[in-house]
Amino acid sequence: MNKNRPFPQRLGYALAGLRAAWRHERSFRTQGRFAILALVYLLLLQPEPVWWALVGVMVALVLAAELFNTALEHLADRLHPEQHPSIGLAKDCAAGAVWVLSLAALWVAALALWSRLG
Repeated sequence: MNKNRPFPQRLGYALAGLRAAWRHERSFRTQGRFAILALVYLLLLQPEPVWWALVGVMVALVLAAELFNTALEHLADRLHPEQHPSIGLAKDCAAGAVWVLSLAALWVAALALWSRLG
């Protein structure tokens, strides 16, 4: 059990999860590349600090959603390997959450661009 372990050990578990997601999940790598593009975008535009914060929060939310989606998929597949409509619905909803957050991140990026150029 990983509960109540020392902080360095818990941090190691978290980093292992990030590494595994990067290695095995194309969607996580794609979102990670978009996160890098967002950083480049911020460096080039040099918007107000509030836009750095908003874009940073959106990037973190999208990546966290991808991690939750991956965790849910792996857990569901392990516990119920055969196809089941409820499992499919749970996976679809998790993917939908990532999509909604991705759209929100694009909205924030567009507003940051508009505020800088407008």
